[in-house]
Amino acid sequence: MRIVLFCNNWAGWQAFKWLLAQGEEVVGLVVHPEGSARCRGEILAEARRRPGIAVLDGSRLDREETVRSLAGLRPGIGLSVYFGYILKPEVLSLFPLEVLNLHPSYLPYNRGAHPNVWSIVEETPAGVTLHYVDAGIDTGDIVAQREVPVAPSDTGGSLYRKLERAGLELLQEAWPHIKAGRVRRQPQPRDRGTFHRVAQLGELDRIDLDKEYRARDLINLLRARTFPPYKGAYFEDQGRRVYIRLELEEEQSGGDG
Repeated sequence: MRIVLFCNNWAGWQAFKWLLAQGEEVVGLVVHPEGSARCRGEILAEARRRPGIAVLDGSRLDREETVRSLAGLRPGIGLSVYFGYILKPEVLSLFPLEVLNLHPSYLPYNRGAHPNVWSIVEETPAGVTLHYVDAGIDTGDIVAQREVPVAPSDTGGSLYRKLERAGLELLQEAWPHIKAGRVRRQPQPRDRGTFHRVAQLGELDRIDLDKEYRARDLINLLRARTFPPYKGAYFEDQGRRVYIRLELEEEQSGGDG
């Protein structure tokens, strides 16, 4: 299987390393450009150790020359891991075995951006899903998924890291079945689910000092947006903006007796 990996972030880097360690034939790597990339240096350093892997700029996928370069790799299957650009039909059509995406949510809940935040804010199921990419955003048939429990002390940051680890485990467990062609495709239900845009995070962040909140809702909002070094939720008073982070500590069971 000639693989093109669309990747970003720590999870993308780890998925790349794992595929190489399994001896998989990664023929192409599509990464974010400087400025929107995370772990770009680590991903590219890994690629340089394996001559012959083509590296393409994900921000140029809408250009004919990039599509031609992808086609020239004669890819069999695509894998997207934390990749932030939409794959359009002219790209998807290059892959006879289609493109799979590892999404950090329990689909159909929290399609789109920042699932770790919305799972806490809206108290929807959190998890990870491996699914086929279609013309929609996170709407393709499901291959495998796993729910990840959200603890009362979880923040947006701690849940994000849980989802990263769970996603990599899911990919590693599902990959042998994908290679063997033993994949059962499960269409996503149309009667439930949620979707969020990037812009909604900015709308969420402002705490209105004159608004009434349920204690549960306000705590969920604040802990969902606690993810250092990001600033997160804030309030404005006396012409100043003040950012808020929560520190949560669960009481340990047992005691001194």
